[in-house]
Amino acid sequence: MKKILILITVVIFASCSSNLEDLNQNIKDPSAVPGESLFTGAQKSLVDQMVDLNVNNNNTKLWSQFLQETTYTDESNYDQVGRNIPGTHWSVLYKDVLKDLDEASKVISATEYALPEDQLTKANKLVVIEILNVYAYSVLVDAFGNIPYTEALDIDNLLPIYDDGLTIYKDLISRLSVAIDDLDTSNGSFGAADRIYNGDVSKWKLFANSLKLRMGILLSDVDNALAKQTVEAAVADGLISSNADNANYAYLSSDPNTNPIHANLVLSGRQDYVAGKTIIDIMNALNDPRRPLFFEKVDGQYVGGEIGSTSNYSSHSHVSAQVEAATAPGVIFDYTEVEFLLAEASARNFAVGGTTKSHYDAAIMSSIEKWGGSAADATTYLAQAGVDYDASIAASGATMPWKEVIGNQKWIALFNRGFEAWTSIRLLDFPILATPTEAVSGFPNRYTYPVIDQTLNGTNYQAAATAIGGDLAETKLFWDMF
Repeated sequence: MKKILILITVVIFASCSSNLEDLNQNIKDPSAVPGESLFTGAQKSLVDQMVDLNVNNNNTKLWSQFLQETTYTDESNYDQVGRNIPGTHWSVLYKDVLKDLDEASKVISATEYALPEDQLTKANKLVVIEILNVYAYSVLVDAFGNIPYTEALDIDNLLPIYDDGLTIYKDLISRLSVAIDDLDTSNGSFGAADRIYNGDVSKWKLFANSLKLRMGILLSDVDNALAKQTVEAAVADGLISSNADNANYAYLSSDPNTNPIHANLVLSGRQDYVAGKTIIDIMNALNDPRRPLFFEKVDGQYVGGEIGSTSNYSSHSHVSAQVEAATAPGVIFDYTEVEFLLAEASARNFAVGGTTKSHYDAAIMSSIEKWGGSAADATTYLAQAGVDYDASIAASGATMPWKEVIGNQKWIALFNRGFEAWTSIRLLDFPILATPTEAVSGFPNRYTYPVIDQTLNGTNYQAAATAIGGDLAETKLFWDMF
């Protein structure tokens, strides 16, 4: 009898103990985050960082002189360290993008999906993650030069070495080529969890090849043979070929999921930016039909703020309602850029089909139509002596006139895409930008390394700084030497 009572007591205690443990569980928060959710979060963090104009996060729209600050002009004058801007860029891309993509890949790889159709999309999900990994790393290289790569993302290694930028680029192109071949266009991928292409694998393949095209073009002056091979392979496999293929992140109408520009310019209630004098003056001179699509008039005309100087908000043009809309797409690649890249490739005598002029014309036509202009507007604009490709080439005094002609128009077309415009300016050396009135450095050819990495990873930082020729804003990257 005693044995029976003891047994009952043990069972009751075990049951109570189990119940008490259950009470300590947080049933509202998942114990594991699905890989798809990690992917969506990483995708949003990536696009937010690329399209943002908050001075704490991304200054490239100021450096490209699309905009000018009204009151606090440090960033327009190339001050990178007052607000730790390089540190933010570095942290977002490594921690919020690459690390989350890495974790998403691990979780998805380990997940056994119950539905057969979900199991079929698994491989494509992993490849799409890889494509975004390549994109994010290419952005880091294009911003800093040498960066942690082979030893990055290892939480047990807090002192990673910095790898050579050119070596990284070559490896990224190889990884991208493998990823493109691994995409299975007969199956889907992330579906609604993908805010760019809604899981359309065919569109991701076009994006990946277009990224390969861009990376190949950037190598043209440092390794022309590899550049030619990379560009021609990308063209042969298929590129973004219309505005319907653009890599547009779909933002929502309510905070915190609006376009960051809407948060900066509308929800903040602040009046921090006006149009930059550089872009306004050039567009005015060309009677550019995109002016009312980019900016609003003030007193019946378009007026830009002097670069580097305080600019009264009410006396200068502001961005248009289209630019600051909550649901304005976050663009990370578009057909216009692809056509300009093809124009550059043609000018370099790469076999990409068409002529330099045909791609140049298509790029400008695409840009005007994407922003809401008409084909007639584009035709009239292209016929002007200051825009027409052949006439502009003849009038150019540059050593390589195609760089000036393509560079000027590509820069205008990349309005509101600060990072890509900054990259184009560095590669082509056009347009000629104004010197800010109180510049603290020469034109920034790169982000300087984050202060925290200089402090915590000093030895590897010093080696990287020496390898690139000095941790200075003016130091040119490996693809920007000519």
